[in-house]
Amino acid sequence: MNKNTLTAVAAGLLLVGCNSTKSLKKDDSAVNNPIESSIDLTNVKNDQVPVVINPGRFTTEKVTYRLPRVVQGTYSVSNFGKYVDDFKAFDYNGEVLPVQKLDENTWEITSATQLDKVSYAVNDTFDQEKVGGIGEEVPFSPSGTNIEETNYVLNLHGFIGYFDVLKKNQYKLDVIAPSKFKRTSALQEVGTKTSEDGATVTTSFLAPRYFDITDNPMFYGELDVEEFNVGDIKIVLSVYSPTKKHSAKKIKAVMEKMMQAQKSYLGSVNSTPRYDIYLYLAGQNEGSPKGFGALEHHTSTVVVLPEVMDDARLAQSMIDVVSHEFFHIVTPLSVHSEDVHYFDYDQPTFSKHLWMYEGVTEYFATHFQVNKGLVKEDEFFSKIMGKINSASRMNDAMSFTKMSENILEKEYHDQYINVYQKGALIGMCIDILMREESNGERGILSLMKELSNKYGKNQPFEDDKLIEEITAMTYPSIGEFLNTHVVGGTPIDYNSFFEKVGVGVAERKIETDYVRNGGAFILRGDQATGNIIFTEAVKANSFWAENGALPGDAIKVINGTALTRENARQVIGGLFGWQPGTDVEVKLERAGKEIVIKTKLTQSYTMGKSLGVKPDATQKQKNLLNAWLKG
Repeated sequence: MNKNTLTAVAAGLLLVGCNSTKSLKKDDSAVNNPIESSIDLTNVKNDQVPVVINPGRFTTEKVTYRLPRVVQGTYSVSNFGKYVDDFKAFDYNGEVLPVQKLDENTWEITSATQLDKVSYAVNDTFDQEKVGGIGEEVPFSPSGTNIEETNYVLNLHGFIGYFDVLKKNQYKLDVIAPSKFKRTSALQEVGTKTSEDGATVTTSFLAPRYFDITDNPMFYGELDVEEFNVGDIKIVLSVYSPTKKHSAKKIKAVMEKMMQAQKSYLGSVNSTPRYDIYLYLAGQNEGSPKGFGALEHHTSTVVVLPEVMDDARLAQSMIDVVSHEFFHIVTPLSVHSEDVHYFDYDQPTFSKHLWMYEGVTEYFATHFQVNKGLVKEDEFFSKIMGKINSASRMNDAMSFTKMSENILEKEYHDQYINVYQKGALIGMCIDILMREESNGERGILSLMKELSNKYGKNQPFEDDKLIEEITAMTYPSIGEFLNTHVVGGTPIDYNSFFEKVGVGVAERKIETDYVRNGGAFILRGDQATGNIIFTEAVKANSFWAENGALPGDAIKVINGTALTRENARQVIGGLFGWQPGTDVEVKLERAGKEIVIKTKLTQSYTMGKSLGVKPDATQKQKNLLNAWLKG
């Protein structure tokens, strides 16, 4: 989407508490003072937000200012500088200084000893996404930004940049917004000021360094906000639902139950007094975000999901997504390498240990549910089997540490999704091995606690020595496993680990839904007719097969709603929320004739490979299984 450049220079010069000129004093030195910055949500023009940065006095003739090329947690190039227009630098007399744009994200300012401030206008990223959330280096939605009358998603790395020589400086950030807006952020608030007419409120925040700017997103607008406590952690849930379909109150009930279980699972691990969940529910208009998921921050997460989901699907999605993000308070918040601690937003280096940051985190998000009784063993095994199947479609002989370290290169970036599949399975194998070595007393969670106690959020570990250190803290078998299957490219024989706990893979009747057989879809789009039709796989889906559906049948009407190209995503998506016992009516078209299925939903089954406890499992195996799942 093309946008016009902001031409009114005056609009970019608004900065509460900062005059257009100032005297030069010793304590004006940029290295000794907070960088004063301003985001003005009351002066949006051409869908752009004006930003002003006042760094203090420089003593060098040239300085560079950047917006991030890469942000933490995304493992991809975002180039936030390309959403900036009308970048200008001003001296103390209000005159424009020479500026050269070096690349998409970098501006060089000459005569910097005279620099008073810079101003620019920022476009948002949500309305520039393509279907599936992928455009040409468009940021993943949860790391992106939104500018609309009723909502502002302020991932601050999209608005506030840094001077190369001042990345360790404090930031004072003023956000000017309509007084009617709600606002949420965990960034330290140091003051508010209401305009004389009561129409606007300026909130001042303080960030210890630039990292804290990028690590503390904000929501502004027509928000629904709920709070609750999990132990001594305050949870703040902020929800934006464009049509008000979903409420924070309903979502809170799901989150509170889940996060209480997570806190119980973590036990003594507690590294933050507050945790924020920012949920943006996307509509179906052209400018809505399309990349669904979440991005972790040290003490918060931004979640983007489709608003069209029913309550049950939204609840399950929030459980799956937020549980993963909340477990990041273990790693990387409490356990991280120098690459994370001293992150370079322009030319980053990456840790070798995505198997731990993302893989172990995903394993915790899966394992805690069976450990705390939120799901049954069969459902847990089904998720593990799904990860094995997904991982098998990736490059199983690729070194995980090499992939992690080179994640921006296409060969390795194409394998990134495997951190949530094989990465979680690596965590599972370490867990089982540690349980076996310790007679059930220790597992991967206890290992992460030990690492957390040793390091913590302010002390990084040395990347190249982590595996050696883990081996010393655990058992030789753990080091052998990591060096063989994580550093080396030897595929993992998961059956050998399942054998230890008396679990095996067999062809079984498994529960499924009304859209898939296990993970395989039974519907596809017919390009020639535009219809949604059943594939051959419908024969193996018990509900549809028992009700007479055949391969090639086109779905025309579901519960009175005619299926069209425009609403297909929404209507078919609704089938994921179908529950046994519900009355349904589906009209199919077969060779020009109408076929009507009018019945009550029954649980659908299919045949597939699944994990389960073997009938001949020994007591020793059962004891280890219990220690693994419930210890």
